Amino acid sequence: MENQTLKKYARLIVKTGINIQPDQTLVVSSPVECADFARLIAQSAYEEGAREVVMNWVDEVSTKIRYLYGADEIFDEFPEWRKEFYLSYAKKGAAFLSISASDPELMKEVDPVRIARANKATRQGLKEHSERLMSNLNAWCVVSIPTRAWARKVFPDIPEGQAVDKLWTAIFQSVRADLADPVEAWDQHKKALKQNIDQLNQMQLQWIHLKNGIGTDLRVELPANHIWMGGSEETADGVEFIANMPTEEIFTAPYRKGVNGTVVSSMPLNYNGNLIEGFSFTFQDGRIMDFHAEKGYDTLKQLIDTDEGSRYLGEIALVPYDSPISNMKTLFYNTLFDENASCHLAIGKAYPVCLQGSESMNNEELKNAGINDSLIHEDFMFGTADLEIEGLTRDGQKVIIFRDGNFAL
Repeated sequence: MENQTLKKYARLIVKTGINIQPDQTLVVSSPVECADFARLIAQSAYEEGAREVVMNWVDEVSTKIRYLYGADEIFDEFPEWRKEFYLSYAKKGAAFLSISASDPELMKEVDPVRIARANKATRQGLKEHSERLMSNLNAWCVVSIPTRAWARKVFPDIPEGQAVDKLWTAIFQSVRADLADPVEAWDQHKKALKQNIDQLNQMQLQWIHLKNGIGTDLRVELPANHIWMGGSEETADGVEFIANMPTEEIFTAPYRKGVNGTVVSSMPLNYNGNLIEGFSFTFQDGRIMDFHAEKGYDTLKQLIDTDEGSRYLGEIALVPYDSPISNMKTLFYNTLFDENASCHLAIGKAYPVCLQGSESMNNEELKNAGINDSLIHEDFMFGTADLEIEGLTRDGQKVIIFRDGNFAL
């Protein structure tokens, strides 16, 4: 890829995604394979006035070796120094950037129980840090760049080098980094998303009903005083940031005990190096009462059995079928991209910021208001070309929100 385009992408992430502030610290979590790009991020952050850029390197191959050969008890442990690493920077006002790029099938030989235990220990250890991010106390952003294994999975019928280049091109298009002024392009994109957000917030829907031809028939109640969000968000200090790049979604939190019916996945889910395919959930009074998967059943079971909250929904997000990433007709096997090509739900923790007045509520008050809590938050896709979504407003009016997979507002 041309160095100039890479620099534009790095600058876009720093200026628009994270929106680094003068003298602020940036913590970058990156796969070792993405080191060159992570260094470009660091250089751009310093040029924009960052005080310090802290690198947190991740090596998924080493992680796999640990899963295969490590002593059994280590998968229930989380070192105190790692918890302190994140919290100490968070409490000093740092921003957090994650480069999400992994081999979608790297962990298929690993016992899913070990992965589930390790994930649970990690999430328990980082619970306070995660709650800070999901409450927007710190700016955060998730982005991606190609890795060789990921590119081979997405484009298996061409040579590896061509696959990597093709994935770079797709990523640049999805985040508007290929345009003359990506920062300005994102300003326009945020304004476009806001139009639908404002309409939905004015409606204050009681529920929405999702239905399509592959078997989804699900009614999702929404809490009183819920907030639809999308595009950019703001920290408690009023700093605008974009949590995911790309982003095409607008989202809110479902009412915890108000989900009934069945939802069928429309795309595979890459969960920590394991693919889950052809799966569905059946809900009653908000809780997953039954589930199926053609592939990855054990991985899915471990996921929804993480804790009590992982049997409930934490997010509903609307993405038109006729959207830039969907129109690429590419299955990315990476939630960051696939969730922006399809309407999706998330099991697990809800974003408290999707409820008016949440900043003054404790966990018990949030739960009583219908906001789910969990150690996990995992998106899965259900959107299709024939998706229909109907809603009921607070004043009792039925409205068509989606018709034939797209907004009908």
